Amino acid sequence: MSFTFSKRLRLLKPPDFERVMQARVSASDSLLRLAGATNDLGHARLGLTVSRRVGNSVKRNVWKRALREAFRLTQHDLPSCDLVCIPHREVEPDVKRLTESLRKLAHRIDADLRRRNVR
Repeated sequence: MSFTFSKRLRLLKPPDFERVMQARVSASDSLLRLAGATNDLGHARLGLTVSRRVGNSVKRNVWKRALREAFRLTQHDLPSCDLVCIPHREVEPDVKRLTESLRKLAHRIDADLRRRNVR
């Protein structure tokens, strides 16, 4: 089992982000908002949207590193879907809390997608 974060696990192109956001399936908690859409790849993919509202470039990069690490550690526990993470600006990133949050929200999105028969 590999815990790398290669390009095949990332959302890189604007059409991928648009497809996830247009699916209008999301879940949130006190740390972040997660939007999701199905994929047929057999593994989860992650996209990050960290706006200037979160803070300066240093704070945004800290958020991105923490989110990538949380995804890297939980990637094998996540359902097969594309996820876009949007952090809440009021909190500080904590990898342990982010891994729990990411896992919980991703499974909630997957259940919602199954309920809507999008799969």
